[in-house]
Amino acid sequence: MKKRELLKGTAILTMLLMMPIAACAQHGDRNGRRQGPPPEAYTACEGKSEGDTAEFESPRGDTVTGTCEMEGDRLVLRPDNPPDHRGGNNS
Repeated sequence: MKKRELLKGTAILTMLLMMPIAACAQHGDRNGRRQGPPPEAYTACEGKSEGDTAEFESPRGDTVTGTCEMEGDRLVLRPDNPPDHRGGNNS
């Protein structure tokens, strides 16, 4: 009986310790911003070659233009005007 209670307690403790880690992984960083390029940046370069220009529409409705570059084994669009993640604007 004690062994079963110990295992149950260990499982609950493990789950409680993992919750903050899972929350950070879901949101990207501590400020809730996603890390890395959005999926559209990869899709924009499908069927293209490294160095080709491409564009996609951001979730905010902006047109993002840039150049396809290799990231690992995939092409990704590197924007001409990357977003400023410090809270400023791009102008």
